[in-house]
Amino acid sequence: ENYMGIWSQLVGEAFLDWMKPKSQMRWLDIGCGNGAFTETLMARCTPKTMDGLDPSEEQLVYARKRTALKQAHFQKGDAMALPYPDNSFDVAVMPLVIFFVPDPAKGVAEMARVVSPGGIVSAYGWDLIEGGFPYFIVQEEIKAMGITLPLPPNPGASQIPIMKEYWIDAGLKNIVTKEITVERTFANFEVYWSTILKAPSFGSKLAVMPSEDMAKLKQKLQAKLGADADGRILCKGTANAIYGSVG
Repeated sequence: ENYMGIWSQLVGEAFLDWMKPKSQMRWLDIGCGNGAFTETLMARCTPKTMDGLDPSEEQLVYARKRTALKQAHFQKGDAMALPYPDNSFDVAVMPLVIFFVPDPAKGVAEMARVVSPGGIVSAYGWDLIEGGFPYFIVQEEIKAMGITLPLPPNPGASQIPIMKEYWIDAGLKNIVTKEITVERTFANFEVYWSTILKAPSFGSKLAVMPSEDMAKLKQKLQAKLGADADGRILCKGTANAIYGSVG
């Protein structure tokens, strides 16, 4: 929640500011995870119905515990084989997920299938190729130490030209794209460091790192991140967003 949930809410808010969806729509949140963005949708969009889908039952257990999501319906499922009939929703969104889908084009086609004519198919994802991931600096420093980090199946899937191809191939119309940048402030470096230790992608690597290497990494990160007069650290993340309508 603290590692990525806050970032998810920040970029989700910016995405909705840009998209300006109508209220009383039937929403589907694909790859909803622990419900961070789903909660934002409930607060901002007054949905008629709210469904969330994720492959991780552990994440869904957390999402179901959110007080604001008691009226939402969550289930475990695959983005490439959505367990819903045709025309079930007015809006489908894939937040920070498209690069995790093994076949993104199939995932987009599935979104188009379950959304009614005139409805919206949308997504946004960190720009992994151009360094838009909020903890990109950490990843680069760890890799410079010779440590291999796992990558999602399709890191380039969130590039705007590639997403546009997916949307066009799915037969979607009136396609609009945008680059979204968000900022988050950490009280000091130790707060930042304690946050990245929770990272599922590289937290375990840091946990077993020799203390001497750990000290060098922290020193390099502090130098690169910088801090203001009060010791606060400002970090940025950049995501690419897209939406289009079902013809």
